[in-house]
Formats: sequence, C-alpha cells, structure tokens
Amino acid sequence: MLAEWLSASLEAETSPDKGIKGREGTLAGGRYRIEGPGLLRLIPDAVNPDARACVLSVGIHGNETAPIELLGDCLARLEAGLASLGAPVMVILGNLEAIRRSTRFVETNLNRLFRRELDQPGNEADRARELMAAVDAFFADHSQLPRLHYDLHTAIRDSHYPRFVVDPFADTRTDSEQWRWMAGAGIQAALKQHQHSWTFSHYSKHYHGAQAFTLELGKALPFGHNDLKPLEPMGRLIQSLIAGQLPESGEIQRLDGFAVAIEVFRESEDFELCFADDIPNFTEFAPGEVVARDAQAGDTRIGDEPLKVVFPNARVELGARAALLVRPVTLTSA
Repeated sequence: MLAEWLSASLEAETSPDKGIKGREGTLAGGRYRIEGPGLLRLIPDAVNPDARACVLSVGIHGNETAPIELLGDCLARLEAGLASLGAPVMVILGNLEAIRRSTRFVETNLNRLFRRELDQPGNEADRARELMAAVDAFFADHSQLPRLHYDLHTAIRDSHYPRFVVDPFADTRTDSEQWRWMAGAGIQAALKQHQHSWTFSHYSKHYHGAQAFTLELGKALPFGHNDLKPLEPMGRLIQSLIAGQLPESGEIQRLDGFAVAIEVFRESEDFELCFADDIPNFTEFAPGEVVARDAQAGDTRIGDEPLKVVFPNARVELGARAALLVRPVTLTSA
C-alpha cells in the first residue's frame, strides 16, 4: 500500500476526495495513515526511548528524484516486514505537479515559500500552506518528543562535495550529535546559513525548534538514472530514525564546515555570473575575482580571502538569490 500511496500521489487526477485520504493499514510495529496526496503518517504501536518525531520530505523540487527513490526503498522495507516502526514519522512528497512534469517547479520555487505570513496565490503557494499545516499538526501531536526534519534534495549541478548538508539559520542551536550522524551517513560537508531563508527545513527549525536540515544527495537526474549506492549510508540513517533507534555516528572532523560570507542576488534583467554554467558547487575563487555583474546592484567581487561558490544559478527570478559565496569554518554545536 505504501508503494500505491507513492504512485497514487503522483497521478494527475488524484485528489483527497478520490478515496486515498484517510486510508489506513498495518505495518511491523505500527500502522500508517494517508492524510492526502503526498502526505503519509507512520504511527508506531510503541515509541522507542531514542525516538524522535521525524519529518522526512522529498520532491520539494520536482526534478530531484534520487531522494524519492531512496525514501521509497525505506518504505518498501518497512512494508515488507524487513524493518519495524518505532518512531512517529511524517513522510512528505512535496511538489506533486512538478514531479509529474519532471521540472524543478511549475510557477515558482516552492522552497522559498515556507513562512506563515505567506499570502501569495498559485499552485506552489497553496502547496506550501498545505505542507506547513501538515508539519504543524504533526509536531503538535508529538510535542513530548525531540523534533527532527530532514528535507532531502539533489543539486542541479556537480559538486566537489557530492553529498552535503545545509544548516538553516534560526535561534535553535544545532546539536553536535547531528553532525556525527551526518558524518556516519556519508555526508561530506556542512554549510551553515547566516540569515532566514524560508526553506522547508528552515520552517521546522524556526517555528518549531526542530533539528532540521536540507540535505543535498548528489545531482538531479531523471527517475531510473540514479546511482543509489553512495546513498546507502543515508538510507541506513533514515531506517534508524523510522525504527526509533540511534543512527551510526562518525567523527565530526570528517565534515568540512562552511558558512555564508556573501549572498548574490539577481536584481535586474541585465545580470550574469562570470563563470561557466557547469561549474561545480564549492569551486574556489581568488581574492579580487569578479563573480557576478548586475546592472542595478553592480559587480560582486571576492574580497581579501578566497571564497567558494554554492548554488549558482543565473536564471533565477528577479530578486531571488543567484549564488552563495562561502568560507571555511569549524563545526561546533552552536
């Protein structure tokens, strides 16, 4: 039935009144309840002592398929009785229409809309409100447990660190335990945000005090073209969370830490990034190099220290972030 939920959620004609919403079934160690297209609750019979209230989200960008396949494998193991449920879990398949179309988004970037004051119209905005309400209800139902949200993505380009994590900015401190879990799951680098970004993981951290992260797990490829072998350690981490068990830990020193030094925004139609379109994430630029030109904002030039570029995209909407320039930092629990 969990595989049916995945496929039914992606059928263009599926809607909450077509019989999918409210459907329930049993699993090893608990049961599931379908709360709507792309919304699935896993409800344990007993909560293990090390359990977190976990939100696991994929497909916030519709062309990022490897996390969907990875999470699907974890759910298949659970349904087949090869794993047992020991923690409450909310599974979210994000931008359904974009996944159907194999595009990053339909109208606008869903992963910039997760703020409670959101009042704009549109498909992505409506979906953001649905997902925020689902997270609110889930965490309210499990207020006695530590809160955790992993939002799984893939990057649109190659990277010198194929698997890295983004730590959203919020008042909530990042637990050093999370860095050890990431190191044990094959994550290679961590990027700490410096201001509010209104991504899905930021929503859970900012509004709910959750340990929450955006995980970049390789490069965006079509369904069936993903090599999930490098993601097996992350799959084991997810399986441990579903079971309510502590994941495998690694040494924090195995993670290279970075923090944002400069955000580059596209302020005008006359905007360009001054490097090749296919440059990998975490490519370094030397002091004095010009990395962007904008008719309104002027040039963005590297200062006295070398910086690396992450998430460059010259084709973003006006006013949107076109790149991050980051510097090395030491990861701590702060």
